[in-house]
Amino acid sequence: MAHTSSWMAAALVLTSACLAATPDVPFTHGKAADGAAKTAVCSSCHGPNGNSSNPDWPRLAGQNAVYIAEQLRLFRSGARDNPVMKPLAATLQDQDIDDIAVYYEAQTPTGLEADPSYWQAGQALYQHGDPAHEVPACIACHGPAGRGNLAAGYPALRAQQSAYVIKQLKDYASGARYSGANPETASRNGVMMFTIAKRLTPEQMRDVASYLQGMR
Repeated sequence: MAHTSSWMAAALVLTSACLAATPDVPFTHGKAADGAAKTAVCSSCHGPNGNSSNPDWPRLAGQNAVYIAEQLRLFRSGARDNPVMKPLAATLQDQDIDDIAVYYEAQTPTGLEADPSYWQAGQALYQHGDPAHEVPACIACHGPAGRGNLAAGYPALRAQQSAYVIKQLKDYASGARYSGANPETASRNGVMMFTIAKRLTPEQMRDVASYLQGMR
């Protein structure tokens, strides 16, 4: 009982962090029509309308615009250090970021199916977490259909490339997702994901990533 209570307390702390988040609002000035033209260079990696076919690059179609805007600014500042994205983001003005963010959110994600060997275990983890290791359910922040939470800036995860999800979870667990003196606080939700990812086994990362890939 004491262990279960500890896990519940940890989940409540993480939930409080969700509610305390204050997102940027790209919808105020962003124009999807302008974003369509500005994403021409993005399509070489992220695919037409944000539906990447390369497992190394995330699908952006249907992604939370608040999350996209935040991540582009982190790439631009170097807090998220990626050799491809950093120089591209450095050329973007705030208006460009808002336009791109709202454009991608308006697109429909398509993609691969879940691996039949792993998705059921992944579904269980997504929906119920792992109380024994104080891992809260992913559904609490990313939603029952994997659409994320716009107000809190949580990303949509449905239809995401499983290889990309695994890579990001590993980067959170190792501390490599963000750089700088305080990488855990670079993103508004970073502390939560750094904490959770460290508690996941490689098998759990694989399982939940497979489930997300098949989610629509």
